[in-house]
Amino acid sequence: MQFRLFKLRFRRKLRHSQRQVEDLGLQAEATLEQHFFKRLSNLGRIRRFIGAWLALMVIMIGGVVVQIASLGNHYQVQQPVAGGSFSEGVLGAFTNANPLFASSEVDTAVSHLVFAGLFKYDDQNKLVGDLASSWQVDDKGTLYTVHLKSNLTWQDGKPLTANDVAFTYHAIQNPDAQSPLAQSWQGITVTKKDAHTITFLLPNPLSSFPETLTNGIVPAHILASMPATDWRSADFNTVHPVGAGPFAWSALQVQHNQDQTEVLIALKPFEHYAGGKPKLGGFVVHAFSDQATMVKDFQTQQLTAIGSSVVPTKLETSKYHQYSFIETAANMVFFNMATPILGDQQVRRALVQGADVPTILDELGYPTKPVREPFLRSQSVYDPAYAQASYNVTAAKSTLQADGWLPGKDGIREKGGKPLAFTLDATNTPEFAKVTTSLRRDWQALGIKVTVQLHDVHEFQGVLTARNYDAVLDGISIGVDPDVFVYWDSSQTDPRSTRLNLSFYKSGTADTALEAGRTRLDPALRAIKYKPFLQDWQQQAPALGLYQPRYLYVTQQQVYGLNEHAINTPIDRFSNVQNWMIHTAKVTQ
Repeated sequence: MQFRLFKLRFRRKLRHSQRQVEDLGLQAEATLEQHFFKRLSNLGRIRRFIGAWLALMVIMIGGVVVQIASLGNHYQVQQPVAGGSFSEGVLGAFTNANPLFASSEVDTAVSHLVFAGLFKYDDQNKLVGDLASSWQVDDKGTLYTVHLKSNLTWQDGKPLTANDVAFTYHAIQNPDAQSPLAQSWQGITVTKKDAHTITFLLPNPLSSFPETLTNGIVPAHILASMPATDWRSADFNTVHPVGAGPFAWSALQVQHNQDQTEVLIALKPFEHYAGGKPKLGGFVVHAFSDQATMVKDFQTQQLTAIGSSVVPTKLETSKYHQYSFIETAANMVFFNMATPILGDQQVRRALVQGADVPTILDELGYPTKPVREPFLRSQSVYDPAYAQASYNVTAAKSTLQADGWLPGKDGIREKGGKPLAFTLDATNTPEFAKVTTSLRRDWQALGIKVTVQLHDVHEFQGVLTARNYDAVLDGISIGVDPDVFVYWDSSQTDPRSTRLNLSFYKSGTADTALEAGRTRLDPALRAIKYKPFLQDWQQQAPALGLYQPRYLYVTQQQVYGLNEHAINTPIDRFSNVQNWMIHTAKVTQ
């Protein structure tokens, strides 16, 4: 009975729930009909209003995005950053990285990157400490004391001390080593005082002595155990060099392409370099035996940079970054005073007066500085009062006329039945070809017959060695210090000397002045001592000063940290190589 009552109640509740669901469904249909379907017809009337709101929302969101991006750009700037490998093409062969023997352009480049010296030239061409922290010279000008920086290490982790410095210069002085630096170190006593102090005792004062302390220092713990006769051929020079310079040796690779041999020397940054760890991730010196191949590799971006004192003829330099380094050197025409024609002082003076040097400089295609006497205008001993004669065709003709050189039927001047004629030799480069052409034009206008002979580099060296020339167009490296003894002293015409006196200029007055000037440390006193030499040089006219040459460095992109400045030799382009950078990135300020 109870069960039946329960069933009846359950059925009544179920029917009641069903009626409620049906009522809710009817109410929902009515609501949708009233509030949605009937109002769909109004949507067309408000679509513009909805579109405007949607557009406004898009604009607001876009503005926020742009503002965030702008703020990011405001606080971030594009700056050079560390990293990246630098590959430089150099023309020549690699034979020796050891600074005691390195001489070719490739050798000196590798040596300068791997080894460090006591001093180096900075990007203002001033002598600054590299391994050295300071130095002093005594009142006599003969005793130099150099102090090393603390915590110096070799690239193999061994400590670098004054013992290594003393070993290096004793090695240079050792005749068994046959170092090309030996002549500059004759008679100098090198002594280690303690682990960080070294002294140099000179037999006589020499103002330019600090300039000789820029060569690389070599490790005694590697080379001291070898006989000096084995140093030049040691594996240390080409396979396992260990220095203290900005870059350490990594690998050597030799490539043979048809009849061309290319050598790649890979270097890695030395973290403990005294000048700071390099910012470049690596440096590769790529040695080429052929300039055309080097230029091709540069044009195909296989090289970061190439350098040359001579602009490659097939390279459109305007497409790339150019760094023009004016050298503290002098391009001159040296007159061989030992020859009959150019032994005549009046002929030499007329040649100087008749050369249109300003026009020659304008035709070079790059800005440089004129050379008007044995010293450069940047040197304290330069004296404009003793500059060579200025361009004056009338004065030049009068000088020759007064000396008995009269015009012949063919326009060439003669004296005693002999024509006024000589040869002018130079290396066969586009620049020197242009300069010699201009000089021949100017001198022929005076009635002088000039035969220009252009040679390749090796042939030209033979001409210089044999002294087989009347006049020669060549360059001499002077440097920061105005010690030009090796180029103009009479002793430098002797075969036992360097024989860099290309003019065979001999003058007792000049010799005395040159010796006196190089032994004075005070610039004002040096200038006084050099005046007799300048006066004699002006009167004798042993050479025609032209201009300071430049070293052109061409790169694919801007090299941050590399700035144009005066250099003494092309290798000084690496003066601050540890600061070079080639990559950029956005950095937050």
